[in-house]
Amino acid sequence: MIPQDLKYAKSHEYARIAGDEATVGITEYAAQQMGDVVFVELPEVGRELAKGESFGVVESVKAVSDLYVPLSGKVIAVNDRLNDEASLINDDPFGEGWIIKIAPSNPSEASEILDARQYEELVGS
Repeated sequence: MIPQDLKYAKSHEYARIAGDEATVGITEYAAQQMGDVVFVELPEVGRELAKGESFGVVESVKAVSDLYVPLSGKVIAVNDRLNDEASLINDDPFGEGWIIKIAPSNPSEASEILDARQYEELVGS
């Protein structure tokens, strides 16, 4: 399932942009590829991130992977539930399994990342 209203990074993170806020997480495809997520390292609220910068780590039974922010901005919230319930990323990656919320500093960057059709082509190849 690839929601049509999101933007996607080639590194399999998504951004749900609503007004002056973007919710960031990893895609269902990435969560399935990783296997059961057991730990998530979250950034500090207030941290400034540049597009493509690593903002944390997700660890599964198969691998440890860096997380990359699809848009530049300031971290305004982190999903603290992941500290105790990292499996939310597997169970509901586009909902309760979100990772961070940012205030984008350069909203035009959204046009530089993939839309749903382009992401579908990426994971289909």
